[in-house]
Amino acid sequence: MLVGLESWTLARPELFLAAVTALLLIYGVVRGEGSAPFVSVATSAALLVTAVLLFVPYREGTAFASLFIVDRLTVTMKALVLVGSAIAIPMSRAYFERVQSWRFEYPLLVALATLGMMLMISANDLMALYVGLELQSLALYVVAAFQRDSVRSTEAGVKYFVLGSVASGMLLFGSSLIYGFCGGTAFVEISRALLDGRSGDIGTIVGLVFVVAGLAFKVSAVPFHMWTPDVYEGAPTPVTALFAVAPKIAAMSLMVSVLMGPFKPLFEQWQQIVVAASILSMALGAFAAIRQQNIKRLMAYSSIGNVGYVLLGLASGSAKGIESVVFYLAIYLVMTLGVFAVILLMKRRDVMVENIGDLAGLARSQPVMALSLLLFMFSLAGIPPLAGFWGKLYIFIAAVEAKLYVPAVLGVLASVVASYYYLRIVKVMYFDEPAEALDRPAFGVNRVVAVAAAILVAVFSLAPQPLSLIAAAAAKGLFP
Repeated sequence: MLVGLESWTLARPELFLAAVTALLLIYGVVRGEGSAPFVSVATSAALLVTAVLLFVPYREGTAFASLFIVDRLTVTMKALVLVGSAIAIPMSRAYFERVQSWRFEYPLLVALATLGMMLMISANDLMALYVGLELQSLALYVVAAFQRDSVRSTEAGVKYFVLGSVASGMLLFGSSLIYGFCGGTAFVEISRALLDGRSGDIGTIVGLVFVVAGLAFKVSAVPFHMWTPDVYEGAPTPVTALFAVAPKIAAMSLMVSVLMGPFKPLFEQWQQIVVAASILSMALGAFAAIRQQNIKRLMAYSSIGNVGYVLLGLASGSAKGIESVVFYLAIYLVMTLGVFAVILLMKRRDVMVENIGDLAGLARSQPVMALSLLLFMFSLAGIPPLAGFWGKLYIFIAAVEAKLYVPAVLGVLASVVASYYYLRIVKVMYFDEPAEALDRPAFGVNRVVAVAAAILVAVFSLAPQPLSLIAAAAAKGLFP
């Protein structure tokens, strides 16, 4: 079957990124290790150009025999993923140069993982979903263990690979059950089978449970979170920053598309699963992080808690719920990149430090960095009027309107508990006496990212309406 020009046109951002990545790979192989600076800059530029191509010109539709779909939701989520990946690459350079591991393969692996995320987001078929998921995962397995002479990095890569393989197997098994009972893997065919009542209810629901379990692993939702703290702590810090934003946003977008698309007729069944995962994630994220001393490990549990809030918005099953999911993920991207930019600046005698106690006295030695981290911590805690407060507020309003009163109340209580460890970091920065001050960072990418993210958090706080309108437009595609 010939593929029409319309299909290639709708997939032009993905085709452009794939072509540029292939050319840069050839350039890197020919030039050798000296090509790393150029390849990293070119890859970041290519990711930003790809984000522009999503909107210029803007088109919607399905392509490649309905395996691939483009609408407002997919375009918005792809833009968030591309921006996150484009920023994560320059954030990584100083770290890897210091440990003498900066090679041209790293930005190219990030680009390939991002390409997989884009295919995931636009998947309109279970097989297309799996191909995109595996392209992302295989690249990220390598990235997690990129610092080859580090035992911690290698261990993180192996753990992520083993547990990720189990999750992929669960996803495939669930897909095979759904194919058997619904008679197809295309989202349209599955939806039609469910609406016509031709599917075997029990078999389809069991298949859906396995698919949701596979996707829950990718977003670090409880009880499929076990890899997150160890991988976040063991992987190189720039890789942890990447893991915390782009793959999580892509997987959450995929979860929204799958559950609110073909499986919307089974809303009452999957809502129970999502609500349970949401409550458990919010609770674990709130309580497990309290005793953490390593800031990367603390951010791992924080990310699990944040996933719980996002799942609560999804569980509402309404247009306002999906709008709150998009809104929250956009804010989460900015806050998390800002936090990890500060973590990458935490050095003492030019050696990276990761303990919360190492931030003691930061307000006196580096007031700008301390203020930036204070804004991120207050925002993550949901303290008004910062951006994180608006994100959580929209989530809880959507949950209450969907009559999810108990999960909403538990979410508020979990947010209160989580405020303790966010505020503890602020207390350490502003009130504890330092044993030895952190190195004053030179002007560089991470410092710019930290300050810019802090400014954006403040701007969101004063004017959340523009982002809210974008989120509402993105959600509207699922509710024509």
